[in-house]
Amino acid sequence: MNEVWIFMGDGPHPSGVFSTRPLAEEWITRHGLDGTLTKYPLDIGIYEWALASGAFKPRRPDQSGAKFVGSFSSANLEHYHYEQGRCPNDPS
Repeated sequence: MNEVWIFMGDGPHPSGVFSTRPLAEEWITRHGLDGTLTKYPLDIGIYEWALASGAFKPRRPDQSGAKFVGSFSSANLEHYHYEQGRCPNDPS
């Protein structure tokens, strides 16, 4: 396994971690949830992942400090938005 799928609902903490998108979507649909499902790589921080993939390049000194790295996120990760358990933009 090289990645996991993490669901973030309305709360400040993830509410589910799954090995596959279909397993996550079954759970999201069953509970009619609103939120975002994102695929995260394992064994690498998102900051390093974004640097390696070219999705981000620091432009200021503070953009490589602990506070910035510790709260870094990237919209370049594969992700899907759900409303009432459904992904409105998913063609399937």
